[in-house]
Amino acid sequence: MRLPPLNALRAFEAAGRTLSFTLAADELAVTQSAVSHQIKALEADIGRPLFRRGTRRLSLTEDGAALLPEVTGAFERLKVATERLARRDDTRLVVSTAPSFAHWLVPRLGGFRARHPEIDLAISASDRMVDYHRGDADCGIRYGAGHWPGLHVERYLKEDFFPVCAPALLAKGPPLKTPADLRHYPLLHDEMREDWRRWFLAAGVSGIDLSKGPSFSHSTLVIQAAVGGAGIALGRSSFVADDLGSGRLIKPFDIVLKGEWAFYFVSTPAMLARPKVAAFRAWLMNESLGARDLRNSKS
Repeated sequence: MRLPPLNALRAFEAAGRTLSFTLAADELAVTQSAVSHQIKALEADIGRPLFRRGTRRLSLTEDGAALLPEVTGAFERLKVATERLARRDDTRLVVSTAPSFAHWLVPRLGGFRARHPEIDLAISASDRMVDYHRGDADCGIRYGAGHWPGLHVERYLKEDFFPVCAPALLAKGPPLKTPADLRHYPLLHDEMREDWRRWFLAAGVSGIDLSKGPSFSHSTLVIQAAVGGAGIALGRSSFVADDLGSGRLIKPFDIVLKGEWAFYFVSTPAMLARPKVAAFRAWLMNESLGARDLRNSKS
């Protein structure tokens, strides 16, 4: 069904409500002649007059009086619907993060919910690069060197790497007195198989075959395998803190490999000004792990 032009309906509604082309023009920020033209076009489209145009007075015809409340109600319903969508946009927060960081973040979200029950949080966990300017997400946590032009970039957490394993693994295996003793255990790797090489270099150990040992597509799977006793993993400080605290994992050596990259809170400058994004950023920075590491350090 073909509908009359929206501008013509708006002109009719304003003029019918105020019974004045002049007041309708002021309300719509157009000229009086523009309002008159729109209404004439609407009357021609409908095929019936909607106004009686007197010398000093404007009044509705019977058809105009019947149409006016329907048009006014339609515009009011549109207004309510769009305001509802706007409010939902103000309360729904989409946070993008890598699956590895989501493993740390998700168990802590109860604290954010308790502080901000009015915000509906949606976590999008993917290794795909998100376009924040296009609206793929409101904000997020990225892992990298921190160079993303056009975004607000704030370093949240810089990681350290060190060996971790389940206590039961050491209880039944050879003792780990020096880093070189790791050759007696299966080493767990991510797909790159690079971090162990760098850690052994820092520890001054050579001659260990790093081509052996199972590998996993995500670092969270590496840690899960270590908790299950499958071998020794090179733990990332942020992701093994809870397991170390609970005793599910232990740290056999104090040698630490400093990470070259870090986790960053990112958003567009415009989105950062939105209350929901500012609330999430403030909560994230005040979480114990973030507060202990490089809170409010900018890149």
